[in-house]
Amino acid sequence: MPSEDPLARSLAALSNFFVGESTLKETLDRVAHLAQEALSAADMAGLTMLVDGRARTAVFTDDDAPEIDSAQYETGIGPCLDAFRHQEVFRIDDTTKDERWRPFSEAAAAHGIQSTVSLPLIANHEGVGALNLYSRSPAAFSDEDIEVGSRYATQAAIVLANSQAYWDAYQLSQDLATAMRSRAVIEQAKGIMMGAQRCSADEAFQILVRASQRENRKLRDIAEELVSRVEQSKPPKG
Repeated sequence: MPSEDPLARSLAALSNFFVGESTLKETLDRVAHLAQEALSAADMAGLTMLVDGRARTAVFTDDDAPEIDSAQYETGIGPCLDAFRHQEVFRIDDTTKDERWRPFSEAAAAHGIQSTVSLPLIANHEGVGALNLYSRSPAAFSDEDIEVGSRYATQAAIVLANSQAYWDAYQLSQDLATAMRSRAVIEQAKGIMMGAQRCSADEAFQILVRASQRENRKLRDIAEELVSRVEQSKPPKG
C-alpha cells in the first residue's frame, strides 16, 4: 500500500504517538480523528468505551455522534455495543431500513446518518471498546473499507491499552506518593501529641482520630494542621 494512502498516514501518525506526552483523553481524541482520516467514507467517528463503569461515547469528532449513540445506551441495543461485547464487526448499509438496532438506526437517520460500521477494539484478547464510523451516504462502507478499518482498529487498540496502562501506573504512583506523605505527617503529629499529652503512640493516634471524626475532616488534614501549628510556634533560629 503506498505511503500516501490515508491508512498508511494514520497508522504512521498513530505509531509515532507517544502516550506519555498526552493525557488519556487527548490520546482517545487522536485515535478518533485519525480513524476518520484513514477511512474517507466516514463523515464522523466516535469511540465507545467504559466511562465510570458504563458504556459511553468517550470521544467523538462530531457532536452528533454521542446524540446518536445515546439511543443504544438507553436501550442497551446497538451495533457499537455489540462490537464491544462480541468483538465483531457490525455494519448498517441503510439506517432507514435497519431493523436489528431500530432505536439506534432511527436516531442515526434523524441526524442524517445513512450508514455506519462499528469495529471492535481488541488488546490482549480482550475488548477495550469499539470504533464507530458514520456516513451521510447509504452503503458507504465497502468490504475493503472494513478491512482498512479493522487494520487501523488493531493498532488503535494497542495504543489505547498502552495509554490506559501508562496512566493507571502513573495514578498509582501518585496515590502511593500521597499515601507516603500522609503517613509521614500523621506519624509526626502522633509524636507531637505523645510529647504534649504524655501518652502512648496508640493513644496519640486515637486522639487524632477522634478529632477527625468530631470535625468531620480527613485525618491527614488534622495532622497537617497540628504539625503546621507547632512549626509556626517555634522561635526563629538565630
